[in-house]
Amino acid sequence: MLIPSIDLQNGHVVQLIQGETLAIEVADPEPWIQKFSPFPRVQLIDLDAARGRGENTALLTAVCARLPCRVGGGIRSIEKARQVLAAGAHAVIVSSALFRDGAVDLEFARTLAEAVGPDRIIGAVDSKGGRVAIHGWKTLLPVTAVDAVQALEPYCSEFLYTHVDTEGMMQGTDLAAIRAVRGATSRRLVAAGGITTWTEIDALDAEGIDAVVGMAIYTGQLPLNRPRQTD
Repeated sequence: MLIPSIDLQNGHVVQLIQGETLAIEVADPEPWIQKFSPFPRVQLIDLDAARGRGENTALLTAVCARLPCRVGGGIRSIEKARQVLAAGAHAVIVSSALFRDGAVDLEFARTLAEAVGPDRIIGAVDSKGGRVAIHGWKTLLPVTAVDAVQALEPYCSEFLYTHVDTEGMMQGTDLAAIRAVRGATSRRLVAAGGITTWTEIDALDAEGIDAVVGMAIYTGQLPLNRPRQTD
């Protein structure tokens, strides 16, 4: 299944290359809200909150009122998770807070799950160069994505695996890396990072893996309506 992505920065909808270089910036989110309205799931990330540079709370709340959003970005406490859920998010995407001192923070994961329920927690495991990357992909840990999902499985209903090496490049993703994570958990898995074509989305779907796509949609390279096949 395709899950469209909306990233917020400075009150605008944006797309970044490798999480750094601004490639697309749209002041009015309305056209994209309308385009994504048929989808049962939409991923919404507050990039400013993720980087500790402010928040896009009003816009985030407005989008959640219109779309079925799973929300991430700067969720580092139980209080913040509850605030985001109260704002209308169907689930929270938690990333850096699940790790401490170079390892999985099982205590925080357990406490968060007890507070909001594991069914509303999506564990984000971002991988760069084969290692988990946190703090906006700046810090690499001596932990693999496979290690992380195995440890966190009791506390999350779902995992979001982002292959940072291909994020925003629109050159395809690493299916082998995604399959390795798929094989490490019984939880639902969503993959992101360079997914560009319906062929990739279909290949992932056949293995029970959902696909988050951003850049390819915003540039028009991936049509939201599946192209008709010809004989």
